[in-house]
Amino acid sequence: MSAVKILVIPGSLRTGSLNIRLAQMAAAELLRAGADVTELSLADYPLPIYDGDLEARSGVPEAAVQLKRMIGAHQGVLLVTPEYNSAPPPLLKNAIDWVSRVQDPGESAGEVFRNRAFALAAASAGKLGGARCLAALRLILSGCRAPVIPNQLTLSFADQAYDDQGRLKNNADVEALQAMVQQLIAFAQQMK
Repeated sequence: MSAVKILVIPGSLRTGSLNIRLAQMAAAELLRAGADVTELSLADYPLPIYDGDLEARSGVPEAAVQLKRMIGAHQGVLLVTPEYNSAPPPLLKNAIDWVSRVQDPGESAGEVFRNRAFALAAASAGKLGGARCLAALRLILSGCRAPVIPNQLTLSFADQAYDDQGRLKNNADVEALQAMVQQLIAFAQQMK
């Protein structure tokens, strides 16, 4: 049986992002668990702010089509996102909005969300670890009818969560990461 393919998407572009760091840690854990992992940056898929008039005039941007096809080439997707005012950042929400508009021949709009397993993680320097953002993101993905696994990771005090070797210090955080990874792989295997 071939390894399950998992796509890891950080919802941040910021240099030194706590969420990019967590995404890299999660990708390494997914690899250790036997997954075939692809990491991407949304910087490689530049998109204008979603606008129905723009879509009517010009169609869906090519970057949205490419991102949709990248998602479609994987059985599972891990979104690792910062929290902006208790919500996902515009970068990630906008990417979801555009991808939901892509419709390849023979499929319905948004079908790419319904046919793969999604997992959610967030890192924050605060004590809630991005939990409010993940609740909002879970709601957004439910609107796309995406199956989102129950386990999620909220990394509180993420600016202090790593030791000098870049490993998570708190055993509870390590266990939460491993549990999320195992559940994502299990759900994604059902999507093959």
